[in-house]
Amino acid sequence: MTSESQNNAERLSIPDQLNYSQDHVWVDKSDSPAVLGVTEYATEQLGDLVFLDLPETGTHVDAGDEIVELESSKAVEPLVCPVSGTITYVNRAASDDPSVINADPYGEGWILKMDLDDDQPDLLSADDYAKVIEAAQ
Repeated sequence: MTSESQNNAERLSIPDQLNYSQDHVWVDKSDSPAVLGVTEYATEQLGDLVFLDLPETGTHVDAGDEIVELESSKAVEPLVCPVSGTITYVNRAASDDPSVINADPYGEGWILKMDLDDDQPDLLSADDYAKVIEAAQ
């Protein structure tokens, strides 16, 4: 695959440098604190985001916790955190204007940053995440 893996069915961006969860959350562990957001596939499935309920900074979360509520024109869905750690930053700009997540899910549309408890969380590579999406279609 190229530096940006592409899902052939949807032509969605799946950046190779990120890791992913089965629940369509991306994690960038290349920096500290780690950055988390929802994938382009998730934004396509949800539709236009209209509300984002962010947790408080300083909150400790465990992998599997529902930490953010995403409300769209189609549904209300929880963001399930794939990693454990302490939330250090939340994206207030995305909370003020959730459409930034739809427009730029891997850039300005990040959701939160956190100090990870585990340096090696159980996450998928871009290629493995592309297979998850293909299987879901």
